[in-house]
Amino acid sequence: MNSPPTSTRGQLRRTILSAILAILVQAALGIVVNLYVTVPAHHSGARPSNYFVGSFDSVVWAIAHGATGLAIHAVLGLLLALMVIRTAVEAVRVRGAIAAWSALAAALVVGAGFNGASFLDFGSDTSSLIMALLAFAAIGCYAVVLFLLSDDR
Repeated sequence: MNSPPTSTRGQLRRTILSAILAILVQAALGIVVNLYVTVPAHHSGARPSNYFVGSFDSVVWAIAHGATGLAIHAVLGLLLALMVIRTAVEAVRVRGAIAAWSALAAALVVGAGFNGASFLDFGSDTSSLIMALLAFAAIGCYAVVLFLLSDDR
């Protein structure tokens, strides 16, 4: 199997590093929100009968009416999801294990986002814990990708 051009690998390395840093910033902001922001039990989207509709309403509420830290966390989460999906698509050009680990990292970040929406919907600390663990697992996946992309292997 032919190796992709060095420029493609270098660009992907920079993209993966950016994704790792963005996840770390998002996780740190999430910790601040968890410690210092109280999400009211009653807001649009709280305790929905339809998860997806309620979660959409909860995220819109968080951005429009939530505390500043929560609003920033929600917006950055949406942008982060787009970033990691784009990163996974970019990794497909490199193929193999790099694409698979990048896709897994993207799925983990998206899963963290869904748990963030669940936290807004139901206020369960378990959702917050799962969100953090999925973010850390995504960083682990990206660390594997950086290793696979290294020239010293």
